[in-house]
Amino acid sequence: MVTPAFNFNVGVLGHIDSGKTSLARALSTVASTASFDKNPQSRERGITLDLGFSCFSVPLPEHLRTTTEEAEEEEEGMMQVTLVDCPGHASLIRTIIGGAQIIDLMLLVVDVTKGVQTQTAECLVLGRVVCRRMLVALNKVDLLPTETRERTVERARRKLRATLRAMGYDDDTAMVAVSARPGGPDAATPAEGVDELVALLRRSAHRPARASTAAAGPFVFAVDHCFAMRGQGTVMTGTVLRGAVATNDVVEIPALGGATRRVKSMQMFRRPVDRAAQGDRVGVCVTQFDPRLLERGLAATPGSLPTLSAAVAFVARIPYYKGRCGTRAKMHVSLGHATVMARVSYFARADAPPDDADPDAFDFSADYLYQDELPDAKSDENGGGGGGESEASVVAAATGRQFALLEFEHPVTCVRDSIVIGSRLDADAHANACRLAFHGRVVAAATDAGYAATLLPRLRVYKEKAREGIAERVADAYTVVGRALFKRESNVNRFVGLKVALSTGEDGVIEGGFGQSGKFKVRIPAGVKPETAALLEGKKKGKGKGKSEVESAAGEKREEVKIVLAFRRYVYDAEKKMVQPK
Repeated sequence: MVTPAFNFNVGVLGHIDSGKTSLARALSTVASTASFDKNPQSRERGITLDLGFSCFSVPLPEHLRTTTEEAEEEEEGMMQVTLVDCPGHASLIRTIIGGAQIIDLMLLVVDVTKGVQTQTAECLVLGRVVCRRMLVALNKVDLLPTETRERTVERARRKLRATLRAMGYDDDTAMVAVSARPGGPDAATPAEGVDELVALLRRSAHRPARASTAAAGPFVFAVDHCFAMRGQGTVMTGTVLRGAVATNDVVEIPALGGATRRVKSMQMFRRPVDRAAQGDRVGVCVTQFDPRLLERGLAATPGSLPTLSAAVAFVARIPYYKGRCGTRAKMHVSLGHATVMARVSYFARADAPPDDADPDAFDFSADYLYQDELPDAKSDENGGGGGGESEASVVAAATGRQFALLEFEHPVTCVRDSIVIGSRLDADAHANACRLAFHGRVVAAATDAGYAATLLPRLRVYKEKAREGIAERVADAYTVVGRALFKRESNVNRFVGLKVALSTGEDGVIEGGFGQSGKFKVRIPAGVKPETAALLEGKKKGKGKGKSEVESAAGEKREEVKIVLAFRRYVYDAEKKMVQPK
């Protein structure tokens, strides 16, 4: 068996027809069974329809070398660069999202003759969410007149750098001018600028934080292609997201109803290996099953992957999305390789979490303020903060915590802390507008279909409510009689002990009913103010419901004294009780 080289995954993204696949072909020395538009429909239409994978190897950069025994065994100090060729067509954003979540660095390909286009910008937004490390290839420089080429490329660099700066990328993002296919598809002219690009990739490579031991957690494998090999079994090709796998291990395939299969053999770009770890691109041959049952999905250590009916995610709005993220509206939600419709409801933590709180855990004991919509992000640097003047925005800005309840139309199998991207993929794919609305990470989930009775009541999401009544008269120095706060048929005893406030400034407590017409008594512990008593001794001016003025003893017109009952109502409380903070 060959000892695997250090593997580094580079996502090749950009607008359709920017030359991504041609550049991947020019860079690669080994192609997988899914690369360079081998799909017949891709060849027929001349565009990439699915993720493509290929690789090349270079000497391990000096800054990545270590003295560990494991590093010394990395195929004599080689680095394998796996290229993930993502589709550039707007309608294939689901596939692009799936590809972006398995990469260590983004290679953005820009047609130098056209500059930033709609999907170029969408790829930049996606990169900000899942992979902020980026290089830029300014492709098709051979189409520029020789005498003006240098000036045109430099102008394109300046424009693109201004765009990147506006989107929060570093000013020093490296750019290389290349021509992946000089002279067109039928020309034999070699690619230009590839050596410089490879050198830049080596300098930009880094060792991602990866865990490959059993102690780091279960094996999770993102499958992107599946096919049968006669007499051998079924091959699943994909990327190891977590943990490690070895030959003879048993893996579970949720798409087969939780069935398990034994790993018979593995290959990394046609080379046999007996082990694969997090970050590796590998083909896993397992005991036979119908490959049509697993077009795309996950395989994992048995029992380690939950199937979610609903989830709570820590979220932040993507500032380039100009649509409304309204509570209980349906959106496309992507988790790993899956994209499903979900009803989304938003809420913000009502207070700042303790300093020692786990940032990756959801606190079911805390209170959360209901939001009619997800506020505009003031800053997405830390995934938090809100803008606007609403109470929800102010609270979210103060606590830095915004959340979404995701209720899936169909159950989703994913890792428990999966990255989440919300989008409106039903919007016009050709419009010059960002369709990615929010991003985040799952922090709590429900695996049962009856989550409305199990998960939802645990969510302390509330709305601020208030009722207004009218102070009718003073019963004694510490008691006011009020009306119009409750319906005539209401049992006032249910509200005894609730706090109220008079519009004249006194605080009180509902003491009980008064008569049979819905009137009630309010106890004022500090006593009724003399001016309030004088106001309430005035005679009503006019008769009938809706009169809001009284006439004082001096004949002056004054507003009636209002009694305000402020309370919280928890959205998922089946009893709809009134609750007041202590």
